Amino acid sequence: MPNRDFLTDGMPPPYDVIVIGSGPAGLTAAIYATRAALRTLVISGTAAGGQLMITTDVENYPGFPSGVQGPELMELWRKQAERFKAEFVDDNVSRVEFGKPPFRVWTSDGTHQGHSVIIATGANAKYLGLPNEQRLKGHGVSACATCDGFFFKTLDVVVVGGGDTAMEESLYLSKLCKTVTVVHRRDTFRASKIMQERLFKTPNVKVIWDSEVVDVHGESKVEGVRIRNAKTGKTTDLKVQGLFLAIGHTPATEVFQGQLKLDRGYVVLQPHDGFSTATSVDGVFAAGDVHDFRYRQAVTAAGFGSMAALDAERWLQSRR
Repeated sequence: MPNRDFLTDGMPPPYDVIVIGSGPAGLTAAIYATRAALRTLVISGTAAGGQLMITTDVENYPGFPSGVQGPELMELWRKQAERFKAEFVDDNVSRVEFGKPPFRVWTSDGTHQGHSVIIATGANAKYLGLPNEQRLKGHGVSACATCDGFFFKTLDVVVVGGGDTAMEESLYLSKLCKTVTVVHRRDTFRASKIMQERLFKTPNVKVIWDSEVVDVHGESKVEGVRIRNAKTGKTTDLKVQGLFLAIGHTPATEVFQGQLKLDRGYVVLQPHDGFSTATSVDGVFAAGDVHDFRYRQAVTAAGFGSMAALDAERWLQSRR
């Protein structure tokens, strides 16, 4: 293991692992790293806990047969990491330097050094920016059909989007919901032909073309949406109980631009020497939605977090 006793530029000894992010991927990485006797710092961000912090009921995470509140689950996760002596800085990263180990990470309280780094900053779903949208998030407004679709059994919902993700979300919801209405701002989808064909063949799915959702109705939960035709300007109110956004995600990687290889903003994994979560920089690993644009589930993020910690541990051992 690298010598922990030396100082770099008069700074405290570097951590074995710095984990950037405190969602399911980051906290799982911290648990695995600390249990491997690696001195670990978690830079959690000011909005700690990831997207589960805005999720009310989590019913698909193993081990909670009655479900669990998202914030409660993340609190338990953090306590487990703290139990194994992970250290936390509840701040955002403002700058990184991944030139060579020890790597440097800056926050408002100073500079932190680590022999290895695990990036688990996640990705944020894109929303429409409607006034009531944020207020009703988690109360009928969702950006994840596989996470929340179960709560809309036999109900009517709207899906916004026109790509493969929108098709996948709509088809998934069609198996649970009474009706699914896809609202798309153009007169054609950009999704693959096979996905479009599957959608058009589904009897309880209909499409509203050349339109956009301009408002969400409801006091304590979604009761309807207002749709405006882009060509005529005519508005129509549609009674539904759910609004699902499938218009993409924005990975939280701005601070890593110029430091790591990115693709559409996502960290690119470049597995080598048995390290499956390796990035373009030797000694820097990634876990969760920051690279995974397909599954985006808490359980898969946690899996990637454990993999990244195991990779970091073995990488550090290889540098003895």
